[in-house]
Amino acid sequence: MHNLAVFASGTGSNFEAIADACADGRLDARVALMVCDKPGAAVIAKAESRGIQTFVFNPKSYPSKAAYETEIVRLLNDAGVELICLAGYMRIIGDVLLKAYEGRIINIHPSLLPAFKGAHAVEDALAYGVKVLGVTIHYVNSELDGGRIIAQKAYEFDGDDAEEAHRIGHEIEHQLYVETIAKLIK
Repeated sequence: MHNLAVFASGTGSNFEAIADACADGRLDARVALMVCDKPGAAVIAKAESRGIQTFVFNPKSYPSKAAYETEIVRLLNDAGVELICLAGYMRIIGDVLLKAYEGRIINIHPSLLPAFKGAHAVEDALAYGVKVLGVTIHYVNSELDGGRIIAQKAYEFDGDDAEEAHRIGHEIEHQLYVETIAKLIK
């Protein structure tokens, strides 16, 4: 069985998809640690209700990114984490984590990268007028949404309702992320 860490900053719907897939056997893994940089985020209660160890921190409580990432690396090592899955973690990964887990950090992004990088990908794509949206899973490197692509899935969307586009995208994300993790941990 493989040990995963999921990093999240918000509601935790991708965290839930991963944790549920571990619980029901679709993934030969367990979420050994959930890391959250937003005290009070909904994902924290979801992790705690499943008995998953959490590390919740306020980045402003640390003197530097290197300081809190050093603590995170210690916790990841203590938990035996093999793969880090970013799931709505709205923070750039720094050198400390990148060096410690090189090639073992993946992210899910709500666009067909390399198009529409950044935090507002769906809104940017809709403003541009695209008719095909999508989801990308990629390795994390030092470039924002710039690591090697692992998997992508596109969907047609002819409208301007960002909330609806996000809803459709999340359904695809939940399935694609679990399928991709399963392939990576074989």
